[in-house]
Amino acid sequence: MSAVRSLRKLGRAALLGPSPRHALPDAIEHVAKAHRAHHPGADLDILRRAYVLAEYSHRGQTRKSGEPYITHPLAVTLILAELGAETTTLTASLLHDTVEDTDVTLEQVRAEFGEEVGYLVDGVTKLEKVDYGAAAEPETFRKMLVATGNDVRVMSIKLADRLHNMRTLGVMRPEKQARIARVTRDVLIPLAERLGVQALKTELEDLVFAVLHPEEYARTRELIRDHNAGADPLAEIAESVRAVLREADIAAEVLIRPRHFLSVHRARAKRGELGPCDFGRLLILVAENADCYAVLGELHTCFTPMMSEFKDFIAVPKFNLYQSLHTAVADTAGRVAEVLVRTRRMHRVAEAGVIALGDPHRTSGAPHTDPVGEAAAADDGRADPTRPGWLERLLEWQSHAPDPDTFWAELRDDLAQDREITVFCTDPGGPGRTAALHLPAGATCVDAAYARYGAAGHALVGARVDGRLAALGTVLRDGDSLQLLMAPEGTSGPSPQWLEHARTPTARIAIRTWLDACAEDGGPAEGERTEGTGGEARTAPPAATRASLHPPAAAAAAAASAAEPDAPGRTVQPRDRSAAVVGLPGALVRLARCCTPVPPDAVVGFAVRGGAVTVHREGCPTVARMTAAGRETVAVRWQDSGAGCRVTLHAESLSRPHLLADLTEAIAAEGAAVVSAEVEPPREHRVRHTYTLWLEDAGELPRLMRAMREVPGVYDVVRATRTQP
Repeated sequence: MSAVRSLRKLGRAALLGPSPRHALPDAIEHVAKAHRAHHPGADLDILRRAYVLAEYSHRGQTRKSGEPYITHPLAVTLILAELGAETTTLTASLLHDTVEDTDVTLEQVRAEFGEEVGYLVDGVTKLEKVDYGAAAEPETFRKMLVATGNDVRVMSIKLADRLHNMRTLGVMRPEKQARIARVTRDVLIPLAERLGVQALKTELEDLVFAVLHPEEYARTRELIRDHNAGADPLAEIAESVRAVLREADIAAEVLIRPRHFLSVHRARAKRGELGPCDFGRLLILVAENADCYAVLGELHTCFTPMMSEFKDFIAVPKFNLYQSLHTAVADTAGRVAEVLVRTRRMHRVAEAGVIALGDPHRTSGAPHTDPVGEAAAADDGRADPTRPGWLERLLEWQSHAPDPDTFWAELRDDLAQDREITVFCTDPGGPGRTAALHLPAGATCVDAAYARYGAAGHALVGARVDGRLAALGTVLRDGDSLQLLMAPEGTSGPSPQWLEHARTPTARIAIRTWLDACAEDGGPAEGERTEGTGGEARTAPPAATRASLHPPAAAAAAAASAAEPDAPGRTVQPRDRSAAVVGLPGALVRLARCCTPVPPDAVVGFAVRGGAVTVHREGCPTVARMTAAGRETVAVRWQDSGAGCRVTLHAESLSRPHLLADLTEAIAAEGAAVVSAEVEPPREHRVRHTYTLWLEDAGELPRLMRAMREVPGVYDVVRATRTQP
């Protein structure tokens, strides 16, 4: 209760003044006016109390410009009010710096204004540099994004906060201006785009443009100034469009929407010299969705349409909620105007994005005054737009990012992907098990596997796209039908080459984690080439041959079929039922992937991370390297039993058709399961095959190798060993 009393004491002190206790302070009248325009019935008392506390707690503080600090939270709140934010967001906005910069505590805010306001204020409060050092900024963004996962209003406040800071950036040193502008460009602007808040995004882009590219900005400003000095031909075209729509009895508002500075700069870079109609676009606002298409029909009938410019974002909205029809038409004078057609609801969502959706925690039966929220909830039955797919993916991979630097780098890279696709993934387990995967544009089969299965995506061995076998690095397209071919759990794993195909942080972080663990116990580290795993599959056994294989062999044959000439190799990590016994009681025994020892090989062990012992053949180059590094060996012996084992074999052969099919058939006939199979490109009519196999009885290895040598064209079969790095 002491926190509550302390807060109320602050409130009473702040209220001592000429204004009556419940009067709205003059300083926030403009905020209240903007708020009432969107929410006529809003209760403003909580805004009054929030302003009083903010003004009192920031009293005596000034910004670098010399203005009283309270001008900042007021400006941020006005930005949000003009975009239609609801009362809780505005309350938190007024208080967003109190916990960070004053003696007011988070507990006090919660006690006086409720849990929701407290959550929003906490979400935008920075972490202290004294506690986090250089990691303070990335960890602050990580905290903010996690909070946004539960309530997107956190990021709405942060975006408005950054916009006002960018507006007043001129008082900072040039180097600090550039640093803040770069973070805004790389992180905040992409987040504004993904949340659909175009009004904030476009102004932030122009402010960043002015800081980071002052010369180009100055030239663009002069171009716009010269254009505005004369008559705008878009005004004549707009009047012609109004006449056409009046005659068609379509109620519509036709506006000229000027391009912002960066948009003009990009148009000039793309088209060269700009024409008089290139400095803006026509915006046509109507009441209903059907009216949009009616307008489109009239435009394409009465003007000359540029069909290459037509896009329908109403039928297929962008992943950031954006909906509009885009087209371009030419009038009788040959002047081409770009046109946007949307409903007024679409326009509000296009400008304000998630801010226009109101309170994401509002229950279906709760009253509210958000007409956009009502319409959106009833429209198309789409999933909760305040918890978009890209945010789900971001929250998932960030939890696995091992350090702030990795998180920061992956965040910037992830946000650079500005389009999203949807693929439909069918599990091999049977019909009806189809999941829609939302992935960034450019995602591959590797990304889809980790999006679908998490860390179990390591077991990916092949894929079918639209029913056809495809390489793992195949770039997926919107609407693709995908089937992922997975090896049994624990029998396969990624190779370093997979990183070249991974576009998503989820996949990259999972692959790097696996490779790091693999390197620790003597397997190939990232950047190393493992002998026998870098080849390329060229041919595949026919369907009848694949059907006769054991399940792991069938999966490997499918993977070989899927690979293209540039397909990457892959290493394997089976779950060994080891026949080796080591001198450390209770230790987990792993047979090294680099030399795949089997009885009765002479072997030696090394203790590795996690209390395990990795067993190598004595002649393995890894043994020499680890011994030279001072690693102590562990005694190992083989059990007197026919336990199973894994082995990697190289087969040298003369090139001929169907050789891979015949070799795979010979292996299956000996009862061995193929974990992976790869073929290098022929050189002087000679081909090198690499098989990683599982044998139920290690004693069968000599007979298996003899059977492989008897395949026509095969002149040698040897055990694989990694070369010395």
